[in-house]
Amino acid sequence: MALLEARGVGKRFGAVVALSDGRLRVEAGEIHALLGANGCGKSTLCKTVAGAVAPDAGTIAIDAEPRRFRGPRDAERAGIALFYQELSLIPQLSVEANLGLGHEPRTRLGFIDRRSLRARAGKLIALFDGVAGPELTPDALVVDLTPDLRQIVEILKVLAREPRLLILDEATAALDGRQAERLFEILRRRKGEGVSTLMISHRLDEVFAVADRITVMRGGATVAELATAKTDRDTVVRHMVGETKLRPAAGRRPPAAQAEAGLVVAHVSNPRLRDVSLRVAQGEIVGLGGLQGQGQSAFLQGLFGVLPFSSGAVTLAGEAFMPARPADAIRRGLAYVSGDRGRDAALGGRSIFENLIAAVLVREKRALVRRGTLVPRAAQHADSLRTKYASLSAAIGTLSGGNQQKVFIARWLATGPRVILLDDPTKGIDLSAKADLLAIMRQLAEAGASILIYSSEDAELLEWCDRVAVFNAGRIVAELAEDTLDPFHLTRASYGEVA
Repeated sequence: MALLEARGVGKRFGAVVALSDGRLRVEAGEIHALLGANGCGKSTLCKTVAGAVAPDAGTIAIDAEPRRFRGPRDAERAGIALFYQELSLIPQLSVEANLGLGHEPRTRLGFIDRRSLRARAGKLIALFDGVAGPELTPDALVVDLTPDLRQIVEILKVLAREPRLLILDEATAALDGRQAERLFEILRRRKGEGVSTLMISHRLDEVFAVADRITVMRGGATVAELATAKTDRDTVVRHMVGETKLRPAAGRRPPAAQAEAGLVVAHVSNPRLRDVSLRVAQGEIVGLGGLQGQGQSAFLQGLFGVLPFSSGAVTLAGEAFMPARPADAIRRGLAYVSGDRGRDAALGGRSIFENLIAAVLVREKRALVRRGTLVPRAAQHADSLRTKYASLSAAIGTLSGGNQQKVFIARWLATGPRVILLDDPTKGIDLSAKADLLAIMRQLAEAGASILIYSSEDAELLEWCDRVAVFNAGRIVAELAEDTLDPFHLTRASYGEVA
C-alpha cells in the first residue's frame, strides 16, 4: 500500500495553469525524487500534498484514504511535513525558538518549558555535528547565521515534527558537499525506520545517489515514473524536455564573425561566483543559462559594479577594467537592465522623462538638466522602441509593464553602450514586448555591442542567443553553441551534467 497517492491533481492561479495532471505515488519507507524544469509544477504539487495550496481537481490519498487538507497543520496531523524552498524562519528569533515554533513543550502550568526546548534543539543540532560549525547553537539568532546554517535549521525544523512523509523542496541548495551527504545519511536512517522522503532536486548526482524512484513532470503534468536503478540520466532529461528540435541557426552569428572581443572576463569571483571566465565578441549575444539562482545575476551585477568582484580580471575592448560601482561601469559604456523593474530600475513617482535621462546624467557627468536638448533625445530613443505613452511628463507608473521596460532599455540606448547586461529583462512583459526586445537586441548587436542576457525562460536563450554559458553553483559548467544549443543539452548541463 502506498503512503501517498495523488491522481489528476489540477491547480490554476488566475489564467495560469500550474498543474493540469499531477500524479504521484510514494511508498512507505521510500526516498522518491520529483524532477522537472523550472515552472513544471513540482513545487505546486508538493504544496497541495502538504496542505499549503488547495487543489482545484484530483484526489490525494494517505494510506489509501482520500484526504482534503484544510491547511498545513491538517497535513502535519496526517504525518506530512514540507521543507519550503523559501525559508520560513523568523530571523530575529533564536534557533531553538524557530525549531519549536508552534510546538513548544509546556510545563504543568502551561508555560513554555525552556529547558526541554533547549534540550530538544541540541539533540536536533547534533544530527549535523562535524559539518555545521560551532556557531550553530540553540541560542544563536537565525539572523546571524550563514545561508548554509539557516538552511540546516529549516531542515531540522521539519525533522522536529517527526513526519511519516518528509517533503524537501531544494533542501540542499545552500549546503556544501559534506552537509548534503550528512542529510542523505539522515534520510537513509529515516527510511530504515519506515519514513518516506519526497525530494525535489536540480542535482542529478544527488538523485541517483539517494533516490529509489523518480517521477518526472513537464508542463504541469506527470510524464514519467521511473525506477532509479533501471534508468539513466539522459533518459530522465529527455522526459523533462520532451521532443525537441534544434532552432534554425539563421539568426545566430557564425563563429568566424566573432573575432574581436568586446568583453573578456578571467577567473572572477564574488560572494556568489567561483572562478568564472567568459569571452564575448563585439556584435555577439551570449546567454547565461542554468537553473535560477546559480550565479547568473551575480555575474551581471559584478560586471556592473553592484556586487563587485573580489578577484580576477575584466578587459573591456582591450582595456583593463574592474568595476567597483555602477557609476564607473556606466562611464565605461556598460548598461544594465533588470527584470525587477520596481526594485532595480524605476524611479517611482517620477516622470517618464526623468526615468529616461537618469543614465545619461551619470554617463556624461551633467550637473544641469537642459530639457531643450534632452527631451528630443529621450523621445527619439523611446519612440525607436515603439513605446506607448501619452506624454514624457506623465508618471512612469502610468505605463504598462512592457512599456516601462522599454523606457528602461531606452534609458541605456541614450548612453550609447558598448556592453549591455540584461538580467531576466522579459519578466512580466507580454509577447509583443518580448518580440520588440529581441529586435532591439539584434539591432544593437549588428551595431557592434556585446550583449549578455540571463533569462529564466530557456526558450528565450535558445531562440535569441549565439551561445549560452550554463551556470551551476556559481560557476560556468558548459558553453553551448551550434549543434549543442538545444533544450536537451541546456537542461542536461543545468542539472550538473557536462554537455
